[in-house]
Amino acid sequence: MTTSTRGTSKVPAVLVLEDGRVFRGRAYGAVGETFGEAVFSTGMTGYQETLTDPSYDRQIVVATAPQIGNTGWNDEDDESSRIWVSGYVVRDPARIPSNWRAKRSLDDELVAQDIVGISGIDTRALTRHLRERGSMRSGIFSGETLPADAELVAKVQAQPQMKGASLYEEVATKEAYVVPAIGEKKFTVAAIDLGIKGMTPHRMAERGIEVHVLPATATADDVYAVGPDGVFFSNGPGDPATAEGPVALMTAVLERKTPLFGICFGNQILGRALGFGTYKLKYGHRGINQPVQDRTTGKVEVTAHNHGFAVDAPLDKVSETTFGRAEVSHVCLNDQVVEGLQLLDQPAFSVQYHPEAAAGPHDAAYLFDRFVSLMEGQRA
Repeated sequence: MTTSTRGTSKVPAVLVLEDGRVFRGRAYGAVGETFGEAVFSTGMTGYQETLTDPSYDRQIVVATAPQIGNTGWNDEDDESSRIWVSGYVVRDPARIPSNWRAKRSLDDELVAQDIVGISGIDTRALTRHLRERGSMRSGIFSGETLPADAELVAKVQAQPQMKGASLYEEVATKEAYVVPAIGEKKFTVAAIDLGIKGMTPHRMAERGIEVHVLPATATADDVYAVGPDGVFFSNGPGDPATAEGPVALMTAVLERKTPLFGICFGNQILGRALGFGTYKLKYGHRGINQPVQDRTTGKVEVTAHNHGFAVDAPLDKVSETTFGRAEVSHVCLNDQVVEGLQLLDQPAFSVQYHPEAAAGPHDAAYLFDRFVSLMEGQRA
C-alpha cells in the first residue's frame, strides 16, 4: 500500500524494520507511507531495470551503491509498464541527472508513479543489518509530522510475510500477446508470464523466435494452441511453494517432452515439478555481480540475480525423478546455492538468474542459444 503527495528532500522520512531498527533520513520520490520486504541490491548501475522488474513486487529495495540517479530516467530501459518496487532506499541521490538519453530525474519518476522512498541514510549499516538478521518486513514513512516509532513498528509487524505470498498473478499479463521474430522466423515459443521482463522475449526474438507471451493462468491447451517448438517459464515474485498452477502446467509440458527453459521463478517451478523442495534464503541474491559456475562447462559467469527463494536439490549426485535423471547444472560460488537444473533424459533446463540482463553483465546470454539448440535437436 502506498499513499503519497509530491515530496521534497526537506521532508523528514524514516525506514522502520520489523525488528524495531529505525533509520532516519529525508523523503525521496513521493511522500507518504509504503510497506514491503526490505532487500538489498548490489548493482552499481541498472537501477531503472531493477525498479521496473516485476520480480520486485512488494519489496522495498535498498541500493548498496551510494550514489543513485546520476543517469536519470529514460523511455527505453523499462522492463515493464511500471515501477514494481514498493519503496526505494538510497544514500546519496543525484541532484541533477546527466545522460544524453535522460528525459527526467529518477526522483521525478518516483513521484509520477507514486513510489515512496527515503534518502540520506547509512545504507551500508542497513545492508549489514539485513545480512546479519535477514530480509524482513519494513515500512517507509515520510511527512512533516510522524507517529512515534513504536506505532510505526507495530504497523510494519502487521504486514504479511513474503514467505507464503502468492504474487505472480498480480504482475503477469492478463491477455496474451506476441513478440515477433527479428528477421527470419525459425521457431515459435510459448512464454508463461510469471513476471516476465521485456528484454527476455527480445533476446529470443533476436534469435529468430516468435514469442507468444501467455498469462500465468494459461493451461496446457493454451500453450499447445500456439504450436510451440519450445516452452519458456519466466521470472516472477513471491513464494514458489504457492505456485500450484504453474507447477501443474510445467508437469504437463514435461510429460510431452517439449523443449523447456525456465529462469528465476521458472527454475523454482521446474524444481518443484521434479519433486524438489524450495526454501527462503536468509537475504537472497540481488544485483548484477553474482558469480555462478556452469558445472557442465566449468565456466564461471558474472550474473544478474533477483531471488529470495531457492531450490533444495542435491549438489553431489544425479537425482532420479519422474521425468528421468536430473542434476544441478549451475551453482552460486558465494554460498553454494542451486542456480540451475537440467534433465539428462529430455530437453529441459533452467537457471535461477537472469541471462537477459539488460543492464549487464552478458556472460549468460549463451543460455538462449542453448534453448535454440534444444529446439533444433527436437525438430531434427
